Amino acid sequence: MQAIRKRYFPALAEYIRTGSEASLFEATEIGKLLNGLHPEDIIAIHDESMQTLAANVETEEALKLYSRSFIFLIELMVAFRFRLQPDQTPEQRFNEMRDMLLSSHRSFQMVKNKYENVLQHMDSGIAIFDSDGFLSFINLQMAKLLDIPRKTLIGCNLREILANSQLSRSTKHILIKLHKEMFLRRSRYMEFQDASGRHMLVTVTYGDQLDGDYLFSVKDVTEYKQIEQSAYQNDKLAMLGKIAAAIAHEIRNPLTSIRGFIQLLRPHLLQLGKEEYARIILAEIDRANDIIYEFLNSSKPSAPMKQNVPINSLLREVILLCESEAHMKDCQIQFESYDEELNISIDVKQIKQVILNIVRNAMDAIEEMRGERAGLIDIVTMRDGAFAEITIRDNGRGMDHTTKTKLFEPFFTTKSAGTGLGLSVSYRIVRNHGGTIRLTSNSGEGTEFNIYLPLVE
Repeated sequence: MQAIRKRYFPALAEYIRTGSEASLFEATEIGKLLNGLHPEDIIAIHDESMQTLAANVETEEALKLYSRSFIFLIELMVAFRFRLQPDQTPEQRFNEMRDMLLSSHRSFQMVKNKYENVLQHMDSGIAIFDSDGFLSFINLQMAKLLDIPRKTLIGCNLREILANSQLSRSTKHILIKLHKEMFLRRSRYMEFQDASGRHMLVTVTYGDQLDGDYLFSVKDVTEYKQIEQSAYQNDKLAMLGKIAAAIAHEIRNPLTSIRGFIQLLRPHLLQLGKEEYARIILAEIDRANDIIYEFLNSSKPSAPMKQNVPINSLLREVILLCESEAHMKDCQIQFESYDEELNISIDVKQIKQVILNIVRNAMDAIEEMRGERAGLIDIVTMRDGAFAEITIRDNGRGMDHTTKTKLFEPFFTTKSAGTGLGLSVSYRIVRNHGGTIRLTSNSGEGTEFNIYLPLVE
């Protein structure tokens, strides 16, 4: 039986690969050598060979291999059964042959159903169009992405799918773009963002290996994009650190000298009635020093000097610092805590800087909406597993998608007088504390920052 296995497998593989008459002749020859074997043993050898072949190909191709192998098996069984057997009538041989083929067909159907079940429950959307452009297969995930029942899509071409009244306008535009890229320009990969902001990767497989069919796969790669963006942002911060370390001392020392000389010249400028010049120069030097300070702060490699503090008392202190500025900008700050026993181990100065940055940004966003509604900033603390969650929510102008994706990048700012370093510094500080920052915002609907910092039990 082992010798039959060794001969059966390469012959079957050759037929599946080429479909040649020579390989079918080999099936006939093998069938003549199967004396003493039970038909079920032959079926077992066939299934074992097919499992080996199917394990080395993609799922959708495996189904076609099983279908093609059926012809090889029939040829072999004909040679096996239709020999001179005096103890069997032709009717008995025919009935036995039929039973064996039905058994093989049931085995094929079980494998086919198993592979179809795998395809149906993949996390990627799968759709197969035949060579005439009609949809021959679609799994549950793809139907969910299109938001149309599968039974209404099977057998439709692209024009009929686009004409479906249940298809949303945004999805229709994406399908038209996919048609241009993948059918007309023959691109094999395409990325797009859906209406909810998710990053989707579409791949298409076509050619001889699919007998003229087109296989489309759609996968949500949002998480991978976030990881890529995080790595890109860390690279920018590392670059920023190198720039800051290189230029800080070279600029700061001359500025200190210039400031000293301007103060010495101030009495002479006063006599000439030009004291305003001295005031402006000193203010600009101080502003340049502040920018350099932010550069240095953003590139600090040192670990935070931590101490255990109640998060609520720290926030109440920050609110006191911001109250007068909030009053000037016509907004109210409200504080609420769902747990008074939230203790965290932090560098107080650094975390205070993070909270102040975000609250001041919220006040600026509210000031731009002055007159449209009363400004409100909500600060809420609660426990989230092993983390303290600090929520800072405002009802300001909000942000569009482009602003949200670039918000934590160094030098990105929407303010005319901003440096674009405040939030990138805040992001780095929170990460150095083992925490994370999350952002939720929509244009005209306000912004919400969620800061998570590890708790000290």
